[in-house]
Amino acid sequence: MKIKTLLYLSLFLSGFTGAYAQRAASIKGTVKSADNQPAEAVTIGIKNTSLGTITTADGHFQFGKIKPGIYTIKVSAVGLTSEEKQVTVTAGNTTIVDFVLNESASQLNEVAVTARKQRYKVDQTSQSLRLNEPLLQVPQNIQVVSGQVLADQQVISMSDGLIRNVSGAVRLEHWGDMYANITMRGSQIQAFRNGFNIVNSYWGPLTEDMSFVDHIEFVKGPAGFMLGNGDPAGLYNVVTKKPTGQTKGEFSLTTGSFGLYRSTLDLDGKLSKDGKLLYRLNLSAQEKGSFRANEFNNRYVVAPVLSYQIDSATKITAEYVYQRANMSDVGSFYVFSPKGYAALPRDFTALPAGLPPTNINDHSFTLNMQHQLNTDWKLTAQAAYYNYDMLGSSMWPNSVDAAGKYIRSIGLWQAKSQMTLGQVFLNGKLNTGFVQHNILAGLDMGNKSYYADYAQSYAIDKAGQEFDPANPNLGVPGNGYPNFDLSQNLEARAAAGFGIIKQNYSSIYVQDVLGFINNRVRLTLAGRYTYVQQDAFNSPVSGKHFTPRVGLSVSVDEQTSVYGLYDQAFTPQTSGRLKEGGSVKPLTGSNLEFGVKHDWAEGKWNTSLSVYRILKNNEVQADPSSTPQNPVSFLLGQKKSQGIEFDLRGELLPGLNLTANYAWTDSKVTQVGQYAASIVKVGDVVPGYAKHTANAWLGYKLLNGTLKGTGISAGATYLGGRETDTWSVGLQRLPTYFKLDGGLFWEGKQLRVTGNVMNILDKYLYSGSYYSFLNAYYWQAEAPRNYRLSISYRF
Repeated sequence: MKIKTLLYLSLFLSGFTGAYAQRAASIKGTVKSADNQPAEAVTIGIKNTSLGTITTADGHFQFGKIKPGIYTIKVSAVGLTSEEKQVTVTAGNTTIVDFVLNESASQLNEVAVTARKQRYKVDQTSQSLRLNEPLLQVPQNIQVVSGQVLADQQVISMSDGLIRNVSGAVRLEHWGDMYANITMRGSQIQAFRNGFNIVNSYWGPLTEDMSFVDHIEFVKGPAGFMLGNGDPAGLYNVVTKKPTGQTKGEFSLTTGSFGLYRSTLDLDGKLSKDGKLLYRLNLSAQEKGSFRANEFNNRYVVAPVLSYQIDSATKITAEYVYQRANMSDVGSFYVFSPKGYAALPRDFTALPAGLPPTNINDHSFTLNMQHQLNTDWKLTAQAAYYNYDMLGSSMWPNSVDAAGKYIRSIGLWQAKSQMTLGQVFLNGKLNTGFVQHNILAGLDMGNKSYYADYAQSYAIDKAGQEFDPANPNLGVPGNGYPNFDLSQNLEARAAAGFGIIKQNYSSIYVQDVLGFINNRVRLTLAGRYTYVQQDAFNSPVSGKHFTPRVGLSVSVDEQTSVYGLYDQAFTPQTSGRLKEGGSVKPLTGSNLEFGVKHDWAEGKWNTSLSVYRILKNNEVQADPSSTPQNPVSFLLGQKKSQGIEFDLRGELLPGLNLTANYAWTDSKVTQVGQYAASIVKVGDVVPGYAKHTANAWLGYKLLNGTLKGTGISAGATYLGGRETDTWSVGLQRLPTYFKLDGGLFWEGKQLRVTGNVMNILDKYLYSGSYYSFLNAYYWQAEAPRNYRLSISYRF
């Protein structure tokens, strides 16, 4: 039935498109360098008109709504000789014109372009998403948060207000700034970096510091055909900074409330005169306190990248990232009370001053090879190794009495993780008669292991001398501090305490995007076959599955496309032991989605609107009666998530940039698992999302006059109908959430000064739920009104 719906839509839209093609006309093409590399950010203009644009990352450009006639297309950039070509445009047709410049890719990277790049709008995804087509044509909702947005909003980590830029994204405040844990379309989405799935446990990965991040791509719905194992709700892909071939650098200093001191250095340039050997080096150091006593989060990053152009067709890039986190006990963010949410002061903490810190060392190494077989076919191979170790603790109460007093318990959290990942994929284009083919095929492999000891715990308070939130003592506790037994190796302790997660997978996939009517109608047919072996918490299981994908995208005109999509997912699951016993099988699910995308004002800003329905089968859920030291789970059965999403981003007027979005989300239980009946019933609302989310961030910069470069920004976040993040439903509901931020900035050729105030209204903001095993509410409060001031110097 679902396939028939898509076919009917295809026939209808094909007819509509054919009729429209009799009227509309357009010009598009590509610009490449002498060594056959795409020429990005080169200025394209039509002489004797006001029309102009710049090439995208893959060298593409286009002009829509062109009247029939003879035009001269001009390619220019500072320091280059301009090139011109004359074309004839006829009604109802798309005229193709391509340019090959005399300069090499490295030479092109050295020149400045006359057009201003888009600050907020991105037209192409990264190469790591493997999509060889503009975002406007992709039959899926994909939102890209640019590096300029990160800088304007002073985002310094994945958990630092980033999700305001994507419709429907909500963060569960789990372990503070240790992990991102982003929920979208009713489920927690998967974390990727440069196309690799880097999730190795329920709690990972470590939040990326933004110093080495170029931009972040949010893919909504299944993306297994592109990136291996993925959740039906979607994923986010962190794309790291790479060498550009330009000799440049940037140094920044940031200070702010609660003892924030941060510095970053970004160096970009050549290591050989011929420009074949390039480098990029990013460094950062941060000291950061908290509005709560005894909390801190210090970070250090070293991220070098080398790339070598072996010949005109082959390039190798090697990248290493080291993140060091030194932070206070990760459980200190949680506040407990039987009296309800926000029953204690916003700055309340139960963290004693002398508890040893949590230390994390996160290493990753990636090797990427790209080989241009010819003008139409490209082969990419990449391998990655991730190594992570952690030694720290988490603080929880053993129980909470009716007066709110409790005994604090410190649990050991020592863990290590290793991942070896590999990918090979082929992109190519060919024609068969009147049909254009955009082909993707590849192989993914991965080996992951995670060992953790969180079975040891120590009560720091004595019976009769319980910790009293009404009169907190943050000095040396009655029982002193823990001295955990680390004499036995971690692997043995993890095996005894149900702390091992292992996974091996391999998959092969093929996708063909068939283009009809000058590629105005694009039919996507794809499939992936995946085999997985895993052992989560002493419960080994294996599975194999074929997941199909069918999509249709139709260009109503050069600025507008409509699409429909049906695809499936097959995802390994890692969680606690099942209360019903047995093994945790991989999750299966499907996504049905329809949407419309439109570029406005010659591509300066765009909008997207999508509706979707997702089904997920046998998803593992945490049992609300279990404890963090002894996690137990159950199989839900089936849940259905559905919703509407709207996103807007780009330059509305010269100097005026806007990111705005809204999402309505509804997620409910549709089938109950055999052992889940005592916890949930059909029709129950699934926890962990907000029914209504709305965000906006507006920035305006003066482009002329005495105050040229001066700007103002403002942003707001609204969450309505918030659901708790566990199945334990207390007597109180989370209140409506509203946060207002704003700031000022000044930007010159080399210097930029940015100041922002967060939580301007100084509201008591928090997220939380109810723990039935404690008979208490818990919540995590956000910071009161606070500020950040950054100074950046480009050289």
